[in-house]
Amino acid sequence: MINILYISYDGMTDPLGESQVIPYLKELSKNEIKITILSAEKQAPFEARKNYINNILKDSNIDWFPIKYTKKPPIISTVIDIRKIYKKAVQIYHKTKFDIVHCRSYIAAHTGLILKQKYGVKFIFDMRGFYADERVDGNLWPQSNPIYKQVYKYFKNKEKSFLKNADYTISLTYAGKDIINNKFGFPNIPIKVIPCCADTDLFDYKNIETTTQEKLQTDLNIDKNDFVLSYLGSLGTWYMTEEMIKLFVILLKYKPKAKLLIITKDNYDLILELAKKHKIDPKHLIIRSANRLEVPLMLSLSHVSIFFIKPVFSKKASSPTKLAEILGMGIPIICNANVGDIDKFVPENNLGVMIDSFDTEALNKTCKEIDNLTKINKKHLRTVAVDLFSLDKGVKEYLSVYKNLMSK
Repeated sequence: MINILYISYDGMTDPLGESQVIPYLKELSKNEIKITILSAEKQAPFEARKNYINNILKDSNIDWFPIKYTKKPPIISTVIDIRKIYKKAVQIYHKTKFDIVHCRSYIAAHTGLILKQKYGVKFIFDMRGFYADERVDGNLWPQSNPIYKQVYKYFKNKEKSFLKNADYTISLTYAGKDIINNKFGFPNIPIKVIPCCADTDLFDYKNIETTTQEKLQTDLNIDKNDFVLSYLGSLGTWYMTEEMIKLFVILLKYKPKAKLLIITKDNYDLILELAKKHKIDPKHLIIRSANRLEVPLMLSLSHVSIFFIKPVFSKKASSPTKLAEILGMGIPIICNANVGDIDKFVPENNLGVMIDSFDTEALNKTCKEIDNLTKINKKHLRTVAVDLFSLDKGVKEYLSVYKNLMSK
C-alpha cells in the first residue's frame, strides 16, 4: 500500500475539484493507493456541497482534510493559507506517515518541499502550468506595481527550487516540458507529461438518448435546422470572448439560423454586453449554467465547439480540459494556435480548424470551412479523445510515477 498526501489549493467543492481532481483520485484509490486530500475550500461552495463531496470521497476510502480558503487581503491571504496548509500537513504526517506528497501547483508545493526536507517523503511537483507567468500574462500581477514585481520574482525563484528538488515533476504539455528542459535550464530532471484528461465514460455521445436530447432542444428553442456553435467553460481572463463573438457574427452571414450556445457558471454580463455591442439578436444566443453531469447533454446539441485562448507564453504549459470533453462527445473544434500542445494535436489528428490570427480575414475563412468540420467522423474524434486524454490513461500515468518513486 502506497500512502499519498494530495495537496490542492483548489477546493474539492469547486467545479474544478470535482471534475479534475476527484475522478483521478477515486480511480487511483482502487490500486493499492491510500489517499488523503488536503484542500483549501471557499466558504460558499463548501457550505453548499461539503456533504455531497464528502460522501463521494468516503465511498472511495479517501480521507479529506479541508481548510478554509482565505480570500483577502491580496498576497497576505496566500501567505496565511500556505502556513495553514503546512501546519495541517504536518499533523497529517504524524498521524499517517505518508510516503509521497503530491502537490497540485505552486502554493501546495511550498509545503511539499519542506516535508521532503524535514521528513524525507517523496515530493511530486504537479505544476499545472507556469503559475507566476500566468498571473503576469493575465494582468493579475501587473509588473508596473513594485509589490507584484517582487511577488513574481519570489515565485520564479521558488519555481526553480521546486523543479530542482522534486522527485518528479508533472507537466501538462510537451511544449511546457521543452521549456523546462531547455529555457529554464533543467535538462535532466525526472519529468512526465500528463495532459488534462476527461472522464470519457461520462463524455460519450453514445450515452445521449434521442428523446432527452430532443426535449432539451425544444426547451432551449433550438429548431432541427439550426446550426449550433457551442462554447464551454469560463469567460474572460484567458478566454478571448470577444474574438469568439466576432466569429459568430461572421458565421451568421453564412448560417442565418445559427445559434451560439454558451455553457458557463460565470456571470453572463460579459456575453450580454458583447452581444449588444456587436448587434447580435438575442434569439441567436443561449446561455446556460450546467453541473458536471449535465454538461454532456448540453454539449450534444452542438455541431461545432469553439474556444480561443490568449496565445501568451504561460499558456504553452496549458492543457484545456474542455478539449478532451468536447472530443469525447464527437464534436469538432475551432481553436487557436500557440496554446499548449494544440499545435501538435489538432492538425495531426484532424480535430477541426486551428487559426493563428483573429483578423476578419482569418475568421471569415474559418466560417467558410465550417461545413467541412461537421463531416469529420464522430467516432474518429472520440477515439482520439480516448487515446490521448482518457481518465484511464491519466490514472495509469500517475500510478507509474507513484510506483517508480517507491521502487527507489
